[in-house]
Amino acid sequence: MSQLPTEFILAFLGMVFVAVFLLTQGLVVPVFGEASKVRKRIRARLDVLEHASNMPNMQSVLRQKYLKRLSPLEAAMEQLPLMERLAQMIEQAGHEYRAYRVLLLGLLLAIATGGALWLILKLWWASLIVAGLVFWLPFIKISGDRNKRFAAFEEGLPDALDAMCRALRAGHPFNETLRLVAEEHKGPVAHEFGLTFADINYGNDVRRAMLGLLERMPSMTVMMLVTSILIHRESGGNLTEVLERLSGLIRGRFRFQRKVKTLSAEGRMSAWVLVCIPFVLSAAIMVTTPEYLPLLIKEPIGQKMVMGAFVAMVVGIFWIRKIIRIQV
Repeated sequence: MSQLPTEFILAFLGMVFVAVFLLTQGLVVPVFGEASKVRKRIRARLDVLEHASNMPNMQSVLRQKYLKRLSPLEAAMEQLPLMERLAQMIEQAGHEYRAYRVLLLGLLLAIATGGALWLILKLWWASLIVAGLVFWLPFIKISGDRNKRFAAFEEGLPDALDAMCRALRAGHPFNETLRLVAEEHKGPVAHEFGLTFADINYGNDVRRAMLGLLERMPSMTVMMLVTSILIHRESGGNLTEVLERLSGLIRGRFRFQRKVKTLSAEGRMSAWVLVCIPFVLSAAIMVTTPEYLPLLIKEPIGQKMVMGAFVAMVVGIFWIRKIIRIQV
């Protein structure tokens, strides 16, 4: 009974990891939150608004003040390419880490894991691949925390709007309604509304404060809220009625998205089954008839067939993702 080489086992596990990662990231239909393309359009819209009003980006102003408090070495590391975007992601995730420390953590994990794997297996290419994958773990964790925080914020937003309506009917000014929401609620909604109230209370105008909220929480739901409030302040009207309708609209939007997620469950399950079948069959063949697979992987044409099948599988994952998103 011939034994499978270590290189094949590592490559097989690597293929499983890539396939599962692409499935979990590509086939998720969020109930709350927005896709990255929507967030990019919102950020671009914010840049246009701030440029038209000749006002500097609020986040950039705060970042410049933050950099002045750091040591020269820390400030230099914080000014590396893409570090500002990473710092914004950390803030949106609700953490208080410094961006350069997250980068150093990823490098440390990659070096430690890759070095340990090289000492055990003596395979430089496997150590390099594993180290590259481990390097991204802190960033994936922060991205996941950010998405969860976005979801928690949008889930609690309708109740916050209802609380604002009650406060406005009781005669409280708009600024005071933000403070009441921050005190009565918990989680990201209370934190973000508290920051917005503090921004107004410390001398910033309502427009800048609301745009700052949209910068921290870039989603269509928050954009609807900010747009409604800014239009009301410019043209007047019944803000209570506007917020009530917006609360109902957001709840209806969430009901629709939950229904979409239910309807797309069959397609997502089919994707999992289709992608997992080759790996399950390969594992079964390894256990039952281990002499079959070495004949495939030791021949050059067999290796090309395996790589071609894996590439076709990756293409199929993206294809299935596109079909599901079109249905959504």
